[in-house]
Amino acid sequence: MRDAFSTTLVDLAKNDERVLLLTGDHGYALFDEFRKQCPSQYINAGIAEQNMVGMAAGLARLGFRPFVYGLSAFVPVRVLEQIKLDVAHDDLPVVFLGDGAGFVYSHLGTSHQSTEDIACTRTIPNMVVMSPCDRFEMAACMRLAYESAKPVYLRMGKSDRGDVHTAPVTGLAVGDLVKVKSGANSGITLVATGSMVKTALAVAADHDLSVWSVPSIKPIDEDTVVRIAKDTKGVVVLEEHSVYGGLGSCIAEITSERSPVKVLKVGVADRFSEHCGTYDYLLEEHGIDAVTVKRKVDAFIHDVDAR
Repeated sequence: MRDAFSTTLVDLAKNDERVLLLTGDHGYALFDEFRKQCPSQYINAGIAEQNMVGMAAGLARLGFRPFVYGLSAFVPVRVLEQIKLDVAHDDLPVVFLGDGAGFVYSHLGTSHQSTEDIACTRTIPNMVVMSPCDRFEMAACMRLAYESAKPVYLRMGKSDRGDVHTAPVTGLAVGDLVKVKSGANSGITLVATGSMVKTALAVAADHDLSVWSVPSIKPIDEDTVVRIAKDTKGVVVLEEHSVYGGLGSCIAEITSERSPVKVLKVGVADRFSEHCGTYDYLLEEHGIDAVTVKRKVDAFIHDVDAR
């Protein structure tokens, strides 16, 4: 996924000299090709993320198209005020790239684990929030972020869980949900974003359930969400993010108003990690590993069928 991000960014910059990459002293190897191909469009702002956002806002006002890269624990979380006031308030075309979202930086502890970034950014007016699930959605989302000319937060999970799609995603518009598996069992539908789409596909196989990927969390096509709700008895939402304020909350908000349906939010509970460890260990600790998710979905299916 990170390679797709880097490759697409190089393509955008080569075709538009206004595209600039700003980094907060991160991602050196990732940007080797960018520095080689577009050296004059690369700015290392140093370990000064708040100042970096202010720089990006000023550059955007001058007609440039800044892409601001950092770890998601810092971009957007550390710089939320600057994103809100310097960029989003005036609807400036700045793309914020939060790498390592969720628990990927597992050994570095809570300071580097970001499970609140979607909640923070989706409440800011004018912000677009994207969360691709694989390299194909990443490339599509990068181009959408550029074409939208809006403030965008693009969430990246550094841990590559493998491809969901088998070919480039074409025709994707901001707000679209993408059906990645059609199941014969219409009793439950799985809706997931980012790294959890692969988990959703693994769980869906046991019950032949349909799976939707959500690369665009804000805005989101509410009519599609309503259609999903009307066609099923229950919706399971999976995300490597807090159960508060993320995709699960978004789906619950829409369905409660327009098409009430039972919603199970599978995400991170209201607590910090108790221990450091591997990425897979932390998924298990927080109950969003494939085995635990399967148990939750099985129980949810039993509950829905019993009604």
